[in-house]
Amino acid sequence: MTLMIRPISGPTEIDLFNTLPYQLNDQIAKDLAEGRRHDRWLWMGLRAGRLVARAGFWSRPGDADPLVIDIFDVAADHDLDDGVRVLERALATVRTRPEYTRFVAPDWRDEPGPTTLRMRAIETLGGRLFVERLRLHRPGTAPLPAPAGRLAFREPRDADELIALMTRVLDGTLDAHGRDELTRRSAGEAARAQYHEELLRYPSPREWWRVGVLPDGTPAGFVLPAHNGYNPVIAYIGVVPELRGRRLVDDLLAEGTRLLMEQRVPHVRAATDVGNAPMAAAFARAGYRVFERQLDMVWPG
Repeated sequence: MTLMIRPISGPTEIDLFNTLPYQLNDQIAKDLAEGRRHDRWLWMGLRAGRLVARAGFWSRPGDADPLVIDIFDVAADHDLDDGVRVLERALATVRTRPEYTRFVAPDWRDEPGPTTLRMRAIETLGGRLFVERLRLHRPGTAPLPAPAGRLAFREPRDADELIALMTRVLDGTLDAHGRDELTRRSAGEAARAQYHEELLRYPSPREWWRVGVLPDGTPAGFVLPAHNGYNPVIAYIGVVPELRGRRLVDDLLAEGTRLLMEQRVPHVRAATDVGNAPMAAAFARAGYRVFERQLDMVWPG
C-alpha cells in the first residue's frame, strides 16, 4: 500500500486527523476556527485511507509562520519510517523549522517506548532534545495563599518599566529558552521581543499584571497572571538578581495565584524547566503539583 502524504482538505477531515490519540485532539477544531492552526499545517500519512502518521503545527493567531510543531504521532502497528516521511514533508513546507514540543506523563521514563520512538524520528531529521519542563497545576478549590506582607503590589507603571525589569531578571536566568535567547541578542532586546511578541498577545487583561515592591518602593520583581486562550496561567515571574535567595518569589507567586483565583478559575497552570530547581521548589511550596512534563526539541543550525 502506498503512503499518501497530504494536509487535511478542511474541517471535515478533523475526525480523520484525530484518529490517532493525543490530548490536543479536542482543541484542533477550535484552533482552526480561531487561526491558531491552518489546514495546510495539519499533515496526514494515509495507507488505504487509514491514518498511520500525522504532524501538526501551531501558532498564535495572525502569525504567518508556525511557532511550534506540537503534534506528531505514528500508529502503533506501523513503521516509524512513515512518521519520519510525514514529518519531513511537513517541515519542507515552512520557512524555518519550529521547535517540537510534546506533553508526556510525569513518569514517562517508566514506559518510554512511544515517547522514545517519536524522539528518535525527530533525531533522524536532525533534531535534538533542548529542555525538559515541568507542567504544573493548582486546583481552584485550594485555599488562597496568605499574603506574607513583605511586598506591596501595584500594576506596572508602563511598558518601559516592565521591560526594564524583564531585562534585569534575565541576568543569571536558569531558564533554558532565556539563556538561549541571550546567545543571539542582548537582554534588553530579548525582553522587548518577549513583551511585544508574547505577553501583549494574551487575551486576558493587563490590569492583572503586578510589580512587587519593597517598603521603600524599590521593585523586587514581577508576576504576570494571564489566560493563554486555554488556561489561566502564571505567564512570567521573576525576581531582580540582587534580591534573589530571600524567597521573595513566594510572595510574587502567591499574589499572582491569588489574583487568578479571585476570578473563580477552575485551576491555575504554570511551567518551569526541570533544571530550574529554585523555581520548581517555589511552585511546590505554593501548592502546585506536576501533572505532566514537556519535551522541547530543536533543530541545531
